[in-house]
Amino acid sequence: MNAQVAIGKTDITNASVLLEFGTEPKGIILPSVASAPGAEGGTFIFNTAAKSVQVFQDTGWTSLTDENQGIAHSYTNAGTDIGNGMIIGASSSTKPGVLVLESTTKAMVLPQVANPHLTIKGAVAGTLVYDTAAAMIAVYDGANWSYWK
Repeated sequence: MNAQVAIGKTDITNASVLLEFGTEPKGIILPSVASAPGAEGGTFIFNTAAKSVQVFQDTGWTSLTDENQGIAHSYTNAGTDIGNGMIIGASSSTKPGVLVLESTTKAMVLPQVANPHLTIKGAVAGTLVYDTAAAMIAVYDGANWSYWK
């Protein structure tokens, strides 16, 4: 898909984004996996083995939450993966991922939620948002919210 995408709203309000979210108190839920071989820089996961939200930073994984503290959600997908995921911003990509944002000039704006620890009901491990009240990225590991500035 070579376009800008709005989720939970009808219009894109920022010309510099590939993916933009509405104002509902909802977050992105990261994939829950034990490993992600071949990951590229900027890949986010909930690592079920480390029980932590992690990001791959070119040389290795960095935990964004305390390791062995998270609680994996019980949702499972017993189906078979079909295709290579969704690409937004280009017709193809060499990067692996369920959702790849491919652009040299546009970014993703995280879902913006004030006080997600209070307003997101039923958050699961791997939930990722931008907390507008704290002006920080907030990630949930299934047990605790962690904040990054």
